[in-house]
Amino acid sequence: MSLKIVANSLITEFRSRSTIRAGSLIITMFGDAIAPRGGTSWIGSLIHVLEDLGINERLVRTSVFRLSRDNWLESTQVGRRSYYSLSNIGAAEFEKATLRIYGDPRQVWDGDWYTVFLDGLDAEHKEVMRKELRWLGFGAISTNAMTHPTADVVALKTLLKNSGAGERIAVLRGKTLGRMQDDAMRRLVHKSWNLEEIDDRYRGFIGQFRPIYRKASELASLDGRTAFQIRTLLIHEYRRILLRDPLLPAEMLPPAWNGMTAYRLCRNLYRLVFGAADEFMSTEFETAEGPLPPPAPEFYDRFGGLA
Repeated sequence: MSLKIVANSLITEFRSRSTIRAGSLIITMFGDAIAPRGGTSWIGSLIHVLEDLGINERLVRTSVFRLSRDNWLESTQVGRRSYYSLSNIGAAEFEKATLRIYGDPRQVWDGDWYTVFLDGLDAEHKEVMRKELRWLGFGAISTNAMTHPTADVVALKTLLKNSGAGERIAVLRGKTLGRMQDDAMRRLVHKSWNLEEIDDRYRGFIGQFRPIYRKASELASLDGRTAFQIRTLLIHEYRRILLRDPLLPAEMLPPAWNGMTAYRLCRNLYRLVFGAADEFMSTEFETAEGPLPPPAPEFYDRFGGLA
């Protein structure tokens, strides 16, 4: 069985889904592939490459319109052509996600817990803060308290500062009293985050992409179109799972956790396909000035280095 046949089975499964979130896939494509190469693409290029994934022209146009309305994308008109790029808001959101998607998920833990108390907020602001804290990996341990063992302190301080309500939010950092309390926290963690569901999603991801990795690793060269399709769906599927993952330290995870295996598989397959995918992009994507520029140097830092 060839790589193209295996990849086509992946695309067929994606196309068969009852609901295809075209907007989410377009954001994945911009963040992963277009942003490192100047950040802008003609809508005709998007229509052409997304057709291969079962997304028709009408759905692409509707999706980019909605993404522009919601401040994820912005458009520039040059003659009769429309060119799209991530907005400042969209770029900032994907920049936050980039560290999670392309970084090593292993966490070094000093035993501390960071707990945020939301009692001082009204209902509306409390819900907004819960959403932002979940984005940082925090889990709810009560109605008004959210916690995480390896919180990004810089990101947390920035969130509190930008919220305008930092003086009404209490944050504590500390350790449990001993092994008995560690066990109690572990049970609380498993209750606060649906780790079994996340682990099942990782297992499904591994089942999807391991056959593709095996086939790709046997080949001396890859077809660019196939490589681009694999790369796009690889990051799209991994991103959907990872952004639900609180990235807990190993001490708090169930045994035989599939997250690390999924990361290694994603990293290794990405390293195999990114080059051929970029060559495909150079011929298929257009900007107002011509082909996409080469990837920015920091692009090659992904997954610990792509070289």
